[in-house]
Amino acid sequence: MTPDMAFELAQVNIARLKFPLDSPELKDFVDGLDPVNAVAEAADGFVWRLQSATGNATDVPVFGDEWLIVNMSVWRDADALTAFMYQGRHRELLKRRHEWFERVQEVMTTLWWVRAGHRPTVAEAEERLRHVRAHGPTDHAFTLRTSFPPPAAP
Repeated sequence: MTPDMAFELAQVNIARLKFPLDSPELKDFVDGLDPVNAVAEAADGFVWRLQSATGNATDVPVFGDEWLIVNMSVWRDADALTAFMYQGRHRELLKRRHEWFERVQEVMTTLWWVRAGHRPTVAEAEERLRHVRAHGPTDHAFTLRTSFPPPAAP
């Protein structure tokens, strides 16, 4: 295993809903979840995504706030993640995010390196978000705009 293969890239993004998930206003978003998740899972470099028994993570609590939803996944690297994010069905839904989610001033997305095979928890993601909010991007938690390489393997 090469040093960079010893690590994978975890990402979390949370969003504050404008409407309840079962509302007509969120129908297009909710209807798009399964197709987008299927595209993600088939994408080159996809490793894992958080999901509950429902098959997505919209019912997974984050920060103790029922109006927040969480998306968390692990990818081979930032190139694989961005290739998925900015094309196809995900890009279409991303363009409409302001219809469904509140604009929030604090950081709602962060990335960090995990050992290959590690599956991060929501508590871990919350800690990484708190860190980047308090300290800005560091090698502990960062953004796509200000990223850091994987740690050197021991």
